[in-house]
Amino acid sequence: MPSSAPSSSSGASSAGAAAPLRDSAFISFVLARMLAMFAQQMQAVVVAWQVYDITREPLALAYVGLAQFIPMMGLLIPAGDLSDRMSRKRLLTFSWSVAAVCSALLLVLTRSGVHNVHWIYAVLVLFGCSRAFSGPALQSLLPQIVAREQLAKALATNSMLMRTASIAAPVLGGLLYAWGGGVLTYAVSGLALAASAVLLAGVPVRYADAIAPAVGSMWQRFSEGVHFIRTRPIILGTISLDLFAVLLGGVVALLPVYAHEVLKVGPEGLGLLRSSMAMGEVGMGLWLSARPFNRRVGKVMFGAVAVFGLANLVFALSHWFALSMLALAVAGAADMVSVYIRSALVQFSTPDSMRGRVNAVNMLFIGSSNELGEFRAGTSASWMGAVPAAIVGSLCTLGVVGGWMAWFKPLRDVDRLEDAAAVSGANSNA
Repeated sequence: MPSSAPSSSSGASSAGAAAPLRDSAFISFVLARMLAMFAQQMQAVVVAWQVYDITREPLALAYVGLAQFIPMMGLLIPAGDLSDRMSRKRLLTFSWSVAAVCSALLLVLTRSGVHNVHWIYAVLVLFGCSRAFSGPALQSLLPQIVAREQLAKALATNSMLMRTASIAAPVLGGLLYAWGGGVLTYAVSGLALAASAVLLAGVPVRYADAIAPAVGSMWQRFSEGVHFIRTRPIILGTISLDLFAVLLGGVVALLPVYAHEVLKVGPEGLGLLRSSMAMGEVGMGLWLSARPFNRRVGKVMFGAVAVFGLANLVFALSHWFALSMLALAVAGAADMVSVYIRSALVQFSTPDSMRGRVNAVNMLFIGSSNELGEFRAGTSASWMGAVPAAIVGSLCTLGVVGGWMAWFKPLRDVDRLEDAAAVSGANSNA
């Protein structure tokens, strides 16, 4: 298919041959994304603090997430379709600009001393709309910026840097709030989002296919994306494996119970438990950035999810704080391997013209696994206790690994990431 810019030019070729961190386009993209993530994470910390400070009701915090989750899920279908019918860079730039406006609105509300949280929820609904459109565009843009032979390493580097930002940003947000309150934090968040939009606008898109003319209705086009996933066992197996592994086996929601009742380490220990999994993810991300692998990726992915389940099982049974931290770090490292392979397989298996719709469905699966996984863990713990709930969830994850290895043989047998497109195409009529 023709590209929007001649990728065969000498400049594009030399950039494609270079490592991602030597590619100025990739560096600019990552910096823009990190600025946006820092802004959003800092803003999330302050919004939650403000809402609870105004209401003193824990249920009000649930509405903070709900105000963003509902529009984001409701708009993912048109967002995915739009991401395949226009410039993803322009769509993402516009979405981040709207998010910057949301930060400005929150700043105005803070300066005016508003005590009605419904105004804050209204701004968060708009922010959720911006996230709905930025998500598919953001997930689909990287393959248009870096050469195909560098995509796997670029994905690993990008995941590691984003995970690092997600750890540091809440800390920075808390410090900014301590220094200057919500006004300072929202001002910094808004400026960071505006800067990310400006920086992204200058990123060259060298490997984008020409946008095909729209055919049929939006629902018909999105149905094509769903059909594409359903008939590609590698993509369907990959994203559904992540969905059910996290949905059934995640223990993050139970960490406060373990810190208080089982390990008896208090809030300081809870912070260390939460950081242990993140540190495992960052450590593995650094390793993958320096030493990306590309053999027997299907079996490695199943092995990583199995290690994730086993590490969570060790955590569930542990009464030693150090062992619990180690288990969570191993679980985080295994999860990073799974995320790296899943992201690469989905990108390599999906044609550029359909990445927006496929990544919208992928985001729906990921969002469901995180949100519903916390709900599952909480309800299970209230019914049978935290320790039994964690044990059963970990065993369910191992069961999912065994079942998916039997049901998705093409995913289990895929060797190299680049083979995923050929294998998926061969099985499209199965």
